[in-house]
Amino acid sequence: MEQLLRAELRTATLRAFGSPGTGYISEGRAYDTDAGPVFVKVNRRSQARQMFAGEMASLEALQSSGQVRVPRPLKVFDLPGGGAAFAMEYLKMRSLSSHASKLGEQMADLHLYNQKLSEKSKKEQNTVGWRAGGAEPQHVSKFGFHMVTCCGFIPQVNEWQDDWLTFFTRHRLQAQLDLIERDCADREARELWSQLQVKIPDLFCGLEIVPALLHGDLWSGNVAEDDAGPIIYDPASFYGHSEFELAIASMFGGFPRSFFSAYHRKIPKAPGFDRRQLLYQLFNYVNHWNHFGQEYRGPTLRTMRQLVR
Repeated sequence: MEQLLRAELRTATLRAFGSPGTGYISEGRAYDTDAGPVFVKVNRRSQARQMFAGEMASLEALQSSGQVRVPRPLKVFDLPGGGAAFAMEYLKMRSLSSHASKLGEQMADLHLYNQKLSEKSKKEQNTVGWRAGGAEPQHVSKFGFHMVTCCGFIPQVNEWQDDWLTFFTRHRLQAQLDLIERDCADREARELWSQLQVKIPDLFCGLEIVPALLHGDLWSGNVAEDDAGPIIYDPASFYGHSEFELAIASMFGGFPRSFFSAYHRKIPKAPGFDRRQLLYQLFNYVNHWNHFGQEYRGPTLRTMRQLVR
């Protein structure tokens, strides 16, 4: 492994420091190199390259927005015998606390970023002498992403769609429930889903949804801070409904109240927000059921029952 890292990172210096990290999905280790400290994630699964390639593209998209801070991605490479590794900038991080409010502001700015690009583009098109193209970032008019990303180790189809409801029901909820059907054949989940599908459009009546660049898996374990401010990492990005991002932020430990207060000062809650949060939480419960097993069946079915009432 050491020889491989030296070659891939093109460094003579390679000195591990700190303790090895073991997450839910991958292992990680920090190293001093000729170019400075790096963090290397390793995963032996057959789909590891696809998973890390999606994460790298997500970090690049978030970084290019200039709205939030992420570790700078460096390289994805294969491991002998199977699996892949992902090298990125090493940041010395601590748990999010004093910068929670600042992160709320930054996430709101990220979610508004694509909309502002659209407004800027329309304004420029009405300007004499305007020319299309160039290096300026372009707004995105559809929902999806330019490649597959993984929420955990499950690949997510990000095929572009004009309509958020189609994208979310087909590529997020239906895809996850298809895995439950394949692996568990859970009759109650199947029956509740058939009832819920026809009710979902009612949750979005009168709502205009502009595609927003999302982190895609913004739970408390994927955020941190240092003296300079908040940091987000381990993304599964795509362009979607900004409210989707907040569902998991209130689950599994959740974020401080100051995060949500700061966020909603910039993006106020739209009518029906709380009900849609239940729908978006459902996705995360089903995703956890597929990753971690039956302990998430109960929360999944309870949420579905609430939604079909």
